[in-house]
This record gives sequence, C-alpha cells and structure tokens, in this order.
Amino acid sequence: APGPGGGEPILNLYVKPDAPVASYLEPLTSLNKELLEQHGMPLAEAMAQLRSRLPKNAILVGQNIGKDVEWLQLKEGEDFAEMIDLAALFRVWNDKYRSYTYFGLDHAATCWMGQANDGAAHNAVTDAVKSMQLFNLYIQVQHNPPELARLQGLLLSTPVAPSFAKKNPEFEGCCMGNRKTCTCGAPFFS
Repeated sequence: APGPGGGEPILNLYVKPDAPVASYLEPLTSLNKELLEQHGMPLAEAMAQLRSRLPKNAILVGQNIGKDVEWLQLKEGEDFAEMIDLAALFRVWNDKYRSYTYFGLDHAATCWMGQANDGAAHNAVTDAVKSMQLFNLYIQVQHNPPELARLQGLLLSTPVAPSFAKKNPEFEGCCMGNRKTCTCGAPFFS
C-alpha cells in the first residue's frame, strides 16, 4: 500500500494459499505458484503485519474498497478511521441511460491521467499508487466545476477497454462470472 502521499509503498505482502488453487489467473493478477511459494506467508501472519502497520487514523482509498475491507475482515473505526470508494467519486450521470455510470480504475486512469493499462496484468501495489494519484487529482479538481465536467465527459466519451472477464469468459477452467457468458451457474452479486 502506498504511504500517506500516495508515493512509495510502505507494505507489500503476498498470502500463501492454504488450499489448492485452480488457476492463479496470472495474466490478470500477475501472481503465480512460484511467486507465492517464494514470498507468500500465511494469512494470519500477513494480517498481523497489516494491522501493526495500519494507523488507526488511516483513510483507506480504493476502487470498491469496501470489498477489500470485508475480505480482510477489517473494521472501520477500529482498524482504520474511514474509507473512500473511488467508484463513487468517479461515477458520472449518464443522460442516455438516466442513471449513474460507474467506471473501473483502469478506465479512470486512462481518461484522467493518460495511463492506459493496455491489457497488462494487475498488481496490487501499482493499483494502490494509481488509486492515490487519481484521488489526489480528484481533490485538485473537485471545486473546479468546468474541469471536473471535462474529465467526467472524458470518462463517458472514451470507449471502455474490454475487461479480462469479457475477453476470457472462462480461463484455465475457471468461469470469470460474466453475466452474459457464465458457464458455472454461480449466483451473481451486485
């Protein structure tokens, strides 16, 4: 995770799975068995390190950050002060659909910072740095309505690159959960 200003990472941990992994989805996650065997640690040890380094007054910033907090079993007001969800900050009212359109981190970075992902695998540290850069940019423009409107217009007018799941409805035997191409029949959560 990046430090307070969003620059240099202060913590980067890998969790060694305690159950067999059907696929590491390496083109999406940049993770593989060798990396996790070499650098991974048990989840309990990783959580202990995270909790020891996470200030109680920390504000967590991220794309759909609530899901990460839930998975990590962190408690707002106990383990950290509050969280800011970038998905909510970068949503844009879409007159065509008469509702808000939400955008992923890569699309926001492409439109607002000119940092196209071009299909590269995700990396938690680079995503965290990108999240802080986008948040800091939002802070700079939030009280400048013409500039904010221009950037929001870019989000709407720029074609969204297809996601890994859209390009690979199934990968190494794993269903990617795309509603239109699901092969496993698992329920969808919204």
